Amino acid sequence: MKILLIGEYSNLHNSLKQGLVKNGHKVVLLGNGDGFKSYEADILIKSSFFEKKFLKIIAKIVDRITGISLNEIELFIKSLFKIKALKKFDVVQLINERAFKTSPWMEKILLKNLVKNNYKIFLLASGVDNVSLTYANKKKFRYSILTPYFENSFQKKEYRQTLKYLSPSYSRLSKYVKNIVSGIISSDLDYHIPYKGKEKYLGMIPNPINIDKLKNTNSSKRDKIHILHAINSKNKIKKGNKFFEKSLSIIEKKYSDKIKIIRTIDNPYSSYIKNVEDCDILLDQVYAYDQGYNALEAMALGKVVFTGAEVEWSEYYKIKEDTVAINALPDITKIVDKLSWLIENPIHLENISKNARKFIEDHHNYKSIALKYIANWEK
Repeated sequence: MKILLIGEYSNLHNSLKQGLVKNGHKVVLLGNGDGFKSYEADILIKSSFFEKKFLKIIAKIVDRITGISLNEIELFIKSLFKIKALKKFDVVQLINERAFKTSPWMEKILLKNLVKNNYKIFLLASGVDNVSLTYANKKKFRYSILTPYFENSFQKKEYRQTLKYLSPSYSRLSKYVKNIVSGIISSDLDYHIPYKGKEKYLGMIPNPINIDKLKNTNSSKRDKIHILHAINSKNKIKKGNKFFEKSLSIIEKKYSDKIKIIRTIDNPYSSYIKNVEDCDILLDQVYAYDQGYNALEAMALGKVVFTGAEVEWSEYYKIKEDTVAINALPDITKIVDKLSWLIENPIHLENISKNARKFIEDHHNYKSIALKYIANWEK
């Protein structure tokens, strides 16, 4: 098959591409690198003109006053030029309803060109979209990325880029995308749950992880346990990083002779993954039911990850609590207790490390996951 993957912001499409290629398919990935993360793409479309110092200031002022994003216009023009040459792909998969990262009316124009020049279009429910955010906004989750907003509405400024997915224009874009696609696939339970029962929904296919590239690195014996807290400054409120920071300040005083804490902010992917390789424990996120992509890659490397591992996830995969990953709740006392348990009982670190790697091999192997995508696309 000839396959076009549109969008990348977690390494999901890159790993899927690698799995598809291993299974004999031709794949092209179009993406924008996702800012500081700098993910790879065959066709890289980035906003560069309005990233220059003086023009960046102008772009921010225009956006604030008029709501018009000059960066999005630049992305739109570059994307339109590129996709006019992308024709006759058997499958085009969008990583999100807003795969090109432009405004709704621009997205529609770009999508119309894809529909006109290619065969089947599929949507991946991954990342914030109208459906999952509407579900969260109705408080159907016990907690979600909107929980900090519900608890403190003064944070509306920080949620501006998230809440726009509930606006009429994004709702219309969501409906348009649903109309043009042949099917919808979710990447984990945080999207599977809101999409269950929706028209064209084909079900969940777990995130693909390149287990050949990511090897278990948790074999070194050292004096101190390394704990990594890697922060994405744009998403730190939605990820619940404050709970980790407050927990670490307690743990640092309690076990200063037993641990080393590494804190990073907005590291490119290449630097971030090296830090993960060198840690024993990764503090990933709080407001999730399932593991996101960063957590899964760390688990493939044999790390003990504090992340989404809720009861729904345990039941889905038939996993016992705290044997594969640590369910990070928005509760400082519980996070401190779990960290203390691991620090005082290093054997648990070793056991969870082995289980985490085995879990990724069994459920997230990029080659077998690629076959599941092919089966759904061919239905």
